[in-house]
Amino acid sequence: MFQNTIKNSVSISGVGLHTGQQVTLTFLPAPANHGIKFQRIDLEGEPIIPADADLVTTVARGTTLEKGKGIITTVEHCLAAITASMIDNVLIQSNGMEIPILDGSSRPFIDLLETAGVEQLNVEREIFDLRTNIHYIDEENGVEMLAMPSDHFKITALIDYKSPTLGQQHASLEKLSDFKEQFSQARTFCFLHELEMLLEANLIKGGDLDNAIVVVDREINENEISKLSKLFNKPDIKVVKEGILNNVELRFPNEPARHKLLDIVGDLTLVGTPFKAHIIATRPGHKSNVEFAKKIKAHIKSLKNKVDVPFYDPNKKPVYNIQDIEKMLPHRYPFLLIDKIIEMNEKSIVGIKNVTYNEPFFTGHFPGNPVMPGVLQVEAMAQTGGILALNTVEDPASYDTYFLKIDKVKFRQKVVPGDTIIFKLELMSPIRRGICEMRGTAFVGENIVTEAELFAGIYKRTNV
Repeated sequence: MFQNTIKNSVSISGVGLHTGQQVTLTFLPAPANHGIKFQRIDLEGEPIIPADADLVTTVARGTTLEKGKGIITTVEHCLAAITASMIDNVLIQSNGMEIPILDGSSRPFIDLLETAGVEQLNVEREIFDLRTNIHYIDEENGVEMLAMPSDHFKITALIDYKSPTLGQQHASLEKLSDFKEQFSQARTFCFLHELEMLLEANLIKGGDLDNAIVVVDREINENEISKLSKLFNKPDIKVVKEGILNNVELRFPNEPARHKLLDIVGDLTLVGTPFKAHIIATRPGHKSNVEFAKKIKAHIKSLKNKVDVPFYDPNKKPVYNIQDIEKMLPHRYPFLLIDKIIEMNEKSIVGIKNVTYNEPFFTGHFPGNPVMPGVLQVEAMAQTGGILALNTVEDPASYDTYFLKIDKVKFRQKVVPGDTIIFKLELMSPIRRGICEMRGTAFVGENIVTEAELFAGIYKRTNV
C-alpha cells in the first residue's frame, strides 16, 4: 500500500460546540511523510500543530492539541473521517480554535474529503503489525481498553452508563471501509444531568439539538423545560416521556455506542502510525482513548528502535515447505539446513531452521554441551538467500548458487537444540550478471545470533 493525500483543496464552515465561534477549515494536499497537521492561520506566525497523542493537553468533552502558541480543540470527529478515508497526509488550516461541530458526527467531513478526492503518493504506507496485547485500565471510572494482534484494524466498543434509557450498548467495526455507512453519521451525546456541569464549565456555547443528542434519564418539570428552551433557543422543547430531549429520532438504535466507537477511531489517529489490531473498549472516553493511544505509540516507537525482527507464525502456511525447497536446492540430508520459507519479495527473504538435538553435527561438536557450528549457521543463511537468487531465473532447478565471498561475519549468541532460527536475507544491490550481494541476519526470538554479508554467483548447472 502507498501513502495518500487529497487531490484538491476543500473548505467547510460551522460553529464550535463549546466556543460557539464560527470557524472555517481548509483541507490542503500534503507531500509524503507529512502526516496530519493543523494550522492556526488566525494567529501570529500561523503555528502548526501535528496530530500527535503527546500534544494532547485537555480532554474535557473533546480532544485538544497544543504546541507552542497553537491550540486546536475538538479534533476527534475530523480525525476519524481522515483515518476512515485512508488519508495519510493533509494540512488543515483553521481560522479559529475549535473544529466545527457541524451535525455532531463525522459524516460531513467524510463527504467533504470525498469531494476533494484521494491521490496516491509514490511512497509506501507503513502499517504497524501489533504482535502483543496492549492493555489500559482506569479502575476509578470502570474503563478498560485492550489492543490484540489482528490481521486488520477493527474495534468493539461497549458502553454502560447505568441508564434505563440507554441500557447496555455495544458496536463493532469490522473494517474501516464500513465506517462511512455504519458509524460516520453517529452524533455526539450527553445526559441531561451533565448540561448544568457543562454550562458551569463555560462549554457547549454552540450546542444545539441538531448537533447533539441529549439523553433524558429522569423526569423533568416545566421550569427545567423553560430553561432548556432558552438555552437552545427553541420554544417547542418537550419530552413526552423519558428518552431523548425533544424526541429527536436516533439514526441508529445504538447511536451512542457507535459514536463512542467513532471517537476511538479519531483519538487513535493520534498514534501517528496506522496499525493492525483488534481494539476492545469498555466505557471508553477521550481521556482513556488518548492515554491508550500514548501506550500504543510508545510501544511502536520502542520496537522501531529495535532491529526489525521478522514475525514467525507457525500456523501460517509457508511460501515454500521442505518439499518445495528440495526442488530448488541441490542439498539433501544432512546438509539441507532450512525447513521452510515464510516470506519473500523481490528484495528479501525469510527462512526458518528448527534446531533439534538429533542434528548429526551435535554428535561430535561440543559433546555434552551441544552448540550449532557457526559455519553451518552461515551455510543455512546462504541456502535461504540462494532461494531468493534462484527465483530470479526462469528455471531454478537448472541453476546453482556458489559462494564468492563471505564478509563481516559476527557470531553474537550460541544456538542450541530447541532454538528456532529465523534467517532474513536482504539484497544489498540489484542482481547483475548473476552476481548476488546480500546482508544476512539470523535471529532466535528477538536476539540476533549471527550476521554476515554474502556474495554469490548464479551458475547454470552442467551435466557431469
